[in-house]
Amino acid sequence: MRQTRIDSYEDIPRDVLATGNEYPPHFVLPAHSHKRGQLLYASAGVVTAITDEGSWVVPPRRALWIPPGIAHEVRMSGKVSTRSAYVRADAARAAGLPARCRVIAVSALLHALLLEAVDLPTEYALDGRDGRVMALLLDEIAAMPALALNTPLPRDPRLARLCRALMEAPALEIDIDMMAHKAGMSRRSFTRLFRQQTGMSFALWRQQACLLAALTRLGLGDSITQVAADLGYSGASAFTAAFRRALGASPSRYLHGA
Repeated sequence: MRQTRIDSYEDIPRDVLATGNEYPPHFVLPAHSHKRGQLLYASAGVVTAITDEGSWVVPPRRALWIPPGIAHEVRMSGKVSTRSAYVRADAARAAGLPARCRVIAVSALLHALLLEAVDLPTEYALDGRDGRVMALLLDEIAAMPALALNTPLPRDPRLARLCRALMEAPALEIDIDMMAHKAGMSRRSFTRLFRQQTGMSFALWRQQACLLAALTRLGLGDSITQVAADLGYSGASAFTAAFRRALGASPSRYLHGA
């Protein structure tokens, strides 16, 4: 598997390049950006990416599309194995890849293509098997469905500061009145501005922040009972039910890519 800094070959004349990396627990990649778009795939472990627009959690067998030029910090939960495909900006536009970050599902085919791609030569033959593998990889990325695994950040500095703090220590007990008071706003003004800038109610945003934080902790091996208690759920069953309603599977099945 090739482990190479992408900035050493971003200008190579190929639409798609791939590399893989292994990271120790709690490793943090400081905010950076690429000229190419990046599909960041966690084949093992849980990854969290943070941009000015929000936070995205990437469990195993999911991937995050990061458009070209978007500054992002990446945090590793537990020991993490990544496989990344880097797509030239014009090729990303031609394939219809989104202009904003998005977590996507990873099919068995996309998983196999990513594992194969990291072992191909950097300047692979465009008209041979390797070129067809990379072309199919790009097609499969574009075909994957989006997943609701992000917590958007409002643009207003007051709200963004409070939301970042809540994302670091999420809890169901933090309510609208508390947030509005800390922002120096009326409940009505806070509610209206929050929905306008995030596209969701504060209650839904808070639940999303809690569930994504739970994904990270569960990926580290914390128990469902402990995570549920720390987040303010009445018990493991209540947490599991909320998790299943929001993400479509129980925590254990979700983390194993079901």
